[in-house]
Amino acid sequence: MATTAPPGYEFADVTERRRRTLANMARLRGRMRPVTWLLRRVFDLSKVLGFEYPLFRRFFKPMVGMFDTAIDKAFAGYTPTGHDVFVCSYFKSGTNWAMHTAYQVAEHGEGQFEDILDVVPWVDCPDQETTVWLNDPRPQQRSRSGLRVIKTHARAQFVPYNDKARYICVVRDPKEVIVSGYHFFGSMLLGSLIPSVDTWVRHCTSEDAVFHPWYEFTAGYWAWRQRPNVLFLTYNDLQDDPTGTIRRVADLMGVTLTDAEIERVRELCSFEHMKAIDHKFYPGEVSPFARPGGQMIRSGRRGNSGEMLSPAQQAHIDAWAKAGLARLGSDFPYERTFG
Repeated sequence: MATTAPPGYEFADVTERRRRTLANMARLRGRMRPVTWLLRRVFDLSKVLGFEYPLFRRFFKPMVGMFDTAIDKAFAGYTPTGHDVFVCSYFKSGTNWAMHTAYQVAEHGEGQFEDILDVVPWVDCPDQETTVWLNDPRPQQRSRSGLRVIKTHARAQFVPYNDKARYICVVRDPKEVIVSGYHFFGSMLLGSLIPSVDTWVRHCTSEDAVFHPWYEFTAGYWAWRQRPNVLFLTYNDLQDDPTGTIRRVADLMGVTLTDAEIERVRELCSFEHMKAIDHKFYPGEVSPFARPGGQMIRSGRRGNSGEMLSPAQQAHIDAWAKAGLARLGSDFPYERTFG
């Protein structure tokens, strides 16, 4: 549910744009309830008759195309500057964790916001009315370090590279991505129209995958890892060594933090704190099929893909990811990292 900005809030205009957009979507969702109910019955029947996947593929294709179109045009004509810190993350891979860490480092642990998208532009968001715009100077102007964090789910070839800017690239075990994505898309986008786990796995391991196959994203940014202005991280890094990760992020960004500031950033970016302010990271119900009451930060754990995936499905995802990396000539150490 969209909220009203507090009195004097600097980004009240962004909050109001988001509130109007989500309110309009909520009204559309109400009008669409009979259609959603009918579609759910059709999907149930398709599962019984054995054609759920082709039906879901056809139904979901426009939504996938929506993200592709947004990514295609996101950075058109934009040249990064020394003020820019890009957080480039595959979806459901620790994006908000890395983004919040970079933002709090830039703010020396004193960053304040009502919604993360007030202060961090999500440039490839399909609906730019819900986020601060890339050309809005306020996030950089008000920053204690003069740095502005930018969120993107785009593959490397769609992100403008400049040796003056900084890039934090984050990947996660694709098995965990698929599980987390299933819960997330089942709330904010697809609601009751989320398909069976089998169909979801089949979609995510196809060329039609939302945000494109995981191995394309990973291979592209892995090839950047040796550049001095690039930090390549895994979700495991964020979880296993948060303090060390904060120091690495600060080093990349050229921000000197005191020990007290590092501890403050660690507390603000802990799972417990971010879970407590989940509403500041959740984008809201952004489709007419969404299920109200979703959450952005679910469990924060890794190695738990077995909660939803069978051993055969996990093995299939591993084999698919490794084969895709091999076809692209990437030497990303998949087996050592996620196998």
